[in-house]
Amino acid sequence: MNFRRLAAVARKETLHVLRDWRSLTLALAIPLVLILLYGYALTLDLRLVPTVVWDQSKTSASRELIELFAGSPYFSIRSYRDDYDGLQQDLDRGAAMVALVIPADFAARVDAGRPVAIQVIGDGSDANTSRLAMNYATTLGAIYAGNVAAEQKELQGRGTLQPAVAMEQRSWYNPDLRSQTVLIPGIIALVMVVVAAMLTSTTIAREWESGTMEQLISTPLTAPELIFGKVVPYFAVGMIDVALAVLIGRWVFAVPIVGNAGLLFALAALFLTGILFFGLLLSIRLKSQVLANQMAIITGFMPTLLLSGFVFAIENMPVPLQILTYIFPARYFIAILRGIYLKGIGLEILWLDAVFLGIYALIMIVAANRAFAFKLE
Repeated sequence: MNFRRLAAVARKETLHVLRDWRSLTLALAIPLVLILLYGYALTLDLRLVPTVVWDQSKTSASRELIELFAGSPYFSIRSYRDDYDGLQQDLDRGAAMVALVIPADFAARVDAGRPVAIQVIGDGSDANTSRLAMNYATTLGAIYAGNVAAEQKELQGRGTLQPAVAMEQRSWYNPDLRSQTVLIPGIIALVMVVVAAMLTSTTIAREWESGTMEQLISTPLTAPELIFGKVVPYFAVGMIDVALAVLIGRWVFAVPIVGNAGLLFALAALFLTGILFFGLLLSIRLKSQVLANQMAIITGFMPTLLLSGFVFAIENMPVPLQILTYIFPARYFIAILRGIYLKGIGLEILWLDAVFLGIYALIMIVAANRAFAFKLE
């Protein structure tokens, strides 16, 4: 490989990138738009679920329970109804996602120390939110029951209630349980896949469509010199995108890197290399900018979103899909990002994921080189 010829190709491609200011602006703007959009719009936290209440008891005891719900960060009392028809109207219209029904004998049963059932109705059309909301409602009900039991003990002169077992909760790596803290590393991987595959998926196809490939073939350039020279400027743009995404995660979403930032960027470069050559392989095979770009999005964006553990836990997927996830590099890179971002761990733990990224990058480099050499023949 002649590095002077490689540098000449890289310089030519860099000039093309700089002259095509629309594509360059798009390449730098996409990370900003995606990380801001997903960072704000995509959340796994349950906050202020619209709630409608039917209080048949209308006593101080029932009002105390309602105030417990209203004061929590999980429920927002939107309306009060006097019958099931009113509850159903709110649920049908989407004005509420949870309905709380307090029976007429609520206060009497509480005062007598007898069991009382409070009905919690969830909008099952959003199964995840409904399930979480009802779990939170059950927790608040248990808190209310504990408060009542403590008050009754105190009134009977037996002191406050001291439970025999107290569960002290601690959440390591994400103490506030913020979904953004978990999602931002995954969004960075998603941004890298979209931008990198998009950048190189059109570069060779553009040469074929513009008729300049014949001129390149007539030069002394070898296949490795041409494809590596094509990738160099896009690698630089990709690393700039990584830096932008990291800065936005830090200063906009308050998600700092706990571990070694240098290691993160080094492994990001390895991941980026594999994705860039994957996009280049598509460009070589398809010879169409539009088709190559579409295939890059379909084969890059969708698996990263659905099959990498970014949003959906891999352990909860059917076994065939779990096996399928092993062929997508985003699975390993997201594990690396979360390990460095949240846990501060290094290669002593992440080495296997790094090895898989290296293998993927090597496979893509060899595949792109052979595919281009075959096209030249």
